[in-house]
Amino acid sequence: MADAYEPLFHGLETHGWAVQDQLLPAPVVMQLYLASRYAWRQGFFHEAQIGSPDHPIRNLSIRGDTIHWLDQNNAIQGCVAFQRWADNLQLLMNRHFFLGLRRSEFHFARYDKGLGYRQHMDQHRGQPHRKISLVLYLNRTWHQPDGGELCLYAPGDKTREIRRILPQFGRVVLFRSDLIPHAVLPCNRPRWSLTGWFRTDSLLLDTIVASPASNDDPFPGATPSGAAA
Repeated sequence: MADAYEPLFHGLETHGWAVQDQLLPAPVVMQLYLASRYAWRQGFFHEAQIGSPDHPIRNLSIRGDTIHWLDQNNAIQGCVAFQRWADNLQLLMNRHFFLGLRRSEFHFARYDKGLGYRQHMDQHRGQPHRKISLVLYLNRTWHQPDGGELCLYAPGDKTREIRRILPQFGRVVLFRSDLIPHAVLPCNRPRWSLTGWFRTDSLLLDTIVASPASNDDPFPGATPSGAAA
C-alpha cells in the first residue's frame, strides 16, 4: 500500500507540494461528497472569518468560504473511513519524513460562485504545529471555465506562481504548511472540498494555545481563521 503514495511523497520531498488522483477509494470520496451536502442542508456550515479569535470578522474580499469541522467522533460512514485513511497517511509520513505528526484536523469547505481566498500561508504565526496541509476535492464535475483553481506560489517568493490545480473530484493535494503560499481563485459555481492539516501538537496543547480556527498569515495584512483550499 505504501507504494501507492510514492509519487505523492516524492513531490512533497522534492518540491514541497504534490498532487495525485484516485488515491482514495472511490466509494469513500462519494460518501464524503454526500456527507458534505447533507451537512450543508442541515445548516452545519458557518461562515469562515479572519482576524484573531477574540475579534473575528467576515471579509469576502479576502476569504469567501463557509466551513464545517469534522468531529473525530463523527459516525457518518464516509467521515469514519476518511479519518482511518488519514491516520494511515499520517503514520506513513512519519515513517518516511520523521515529522513527528501526532494528530490531524479537517473540515468541509464550500465557496459560493464568485468567491475565493487570497494568498496566505497555513502555518500559524508563532504556532508551528501545522506541518502538512491536505486538500481533497469533492466536485462531481469540474472544468477549466469553472475556475476555482488552487494557485501555488514559490517558497520565499509570493509573486511567482508555480502551479494552478483544478479542483477535480477525488484529487488530493499535499503541501508543506510552512513553505507554500497559496490562494483559491474565484470560482464560477459552488466549489466543494475537504481541507485539513497534520499537526505535531497534542489535542490538550491545542486547546490551551489556540482553537482549530485561529490565525493564519495571508498576504498582505489580515489574518484568516482556519484555511480552506
